[in-house]
Amino acid sequence: MMNVDYLVAEIGSTTTLVTALDFKNGAEIVGQGKAFTTVLDGDVTIGLKNAIREIEENIGSKLTYKKMLATSSAAGGLKITVHGLVEDMTVKAGREAALGAGGIIKMVTAGKLRKGDLKRIKEINPNLIMIAGGTDYGERDTALYNSEVISKEGLKIPIVYCGNVANIDEVKEIFKGQELYIIENVYPRVDEINVEPARKVIQKAFENNIVKAPGMEKIKEMVDGTIMTTPGAVMEATKLLYEEIGDVVVIDVGGATTDVHSVTEGSSEILDMLVIPEPKAKRTVEGDLGVYINSLNILELMSNEELNGMSREEILKYIKPIPSNEIEKKWSEVLRDKAVNIAFKRHVGVIKRSYGSGKNFLAYGKDLSKVKYIVGTGGALTKLPNGKTILEKIKYIGSDLTMYPKDDAKVLLDNLYIMALAGVLSKEDKTLAIKLLNRSLEI
Repeated sequence: MMNVDYLVAEIGSTTTLVTALDFKNGAEIVGQGKAFTTVLDGDVTIGLKNAIREIEENIGSKLTYKKMLATSSAAGGLKITVHGLVEDMTVKAGREAALGAGGIIKMVTAGKLRKGDLKRIKEINPNLIMIAGGTDYGERDTALYNSEVISKEGLKIPIVYCGNVANIDEVKEIFKGQELYIIENVYPRVDEINVEPARKVIQKAFENNIVKAPGMEKIKEMVDGTIMTTPGAVMEATKLLYEEIGDVVVIDVGGATTDVHSVTEGSSEILDMLVIPEPKAKRTVEGDLGVYINSLNILELMSNEELNGMSREEILKYIKPIPSNEIEKKWSEVLRDKAVNIAFKRHVGVIKRSYGSGKNFLAYGKDLSKVKYIVGTGGALTKLPNGKTILEKIKYIGSDLTMYPKDDAKVLLDNLYIMALAGVLSKEDKTLAIKLLNRSLEI
């Protein structure tokens, strides 16, 4: 019988990975086991038990553990709709909060909801509805109107209100008897984004409601610690790295999406040029860039030269969920490199010359010019060759003003592929999570 400190499960849409951790002699991974996710079978614990059984077979011993934690993107993930006042202000702030918490944004609206919007919300059937709108003590009507029409639909969906503080009493009355979370305004003043309180509450709402998702009802039979969304856990690990090593960006290339997480305030020079404020911690999700499920999307974005004279249909024959031979690895590597370049370009901001504004230049989007570390995670970056090489290439080596990481930024790989694991572990024991990250990134 072997006793370990933690079992941490990453419950994906198709695969469940369980890792056994022991910290008696440092940050030791005792073993890992994989199994098919059994949410669609109506009981997620079947897959969890199968993965634990594989660990026991590998180490030749039965396992006992002090606590079990989990991250999940199964059961459709954390589907959120966001409803605010102005696209570039409260709507943007609400969206940033939802993405940072690991949410999958299914719908975004600005202004008062229409009948068609309400119909679409019903069709989406989100896990969470976020209502924002109005700076504190500013415009009130839109958020109150949206609250009223959503309430009248009788949806049994948790509501997060993060708008004008002057509306709080009325919002409480409107949603009386429903699951409601009231938090600080995500856009309290013009040019100020305040997303961290919303992220924390979204995580709490997810943990409270994941046990109600089909197939996940029995998860608390085994998981007695924190449960987080998998992308939300990666963001937590990114923020933890920021505390330890400074400004950082993490690129996570997966089979279905490519996510970019960054934690940096950027440079004061660019901050003065910024047209719309950006959050310190930002996550973007490129749902069209995945090296397996969305491989055709990436191929469509590639030139004939990049395709090396081959047809897209011919290349697709070599794209596998886990490439095994050299040609499969080669094309997975090509797709990964393209996904990194496009996703990073979409995440980082741009500087444009200004005409008639009184400023020479204006900046839009996230400034990564002060990033000290570029971290790669996900199987495509950590398991395939040349992961560090492609990350080195996204740096800017010129002398002009830029929002890209500069040439002195250091590239690290999540060699043990434990970013999500470290993120959820940090909620239980921050010191142990840091030890594990240091070991995986070889810091």
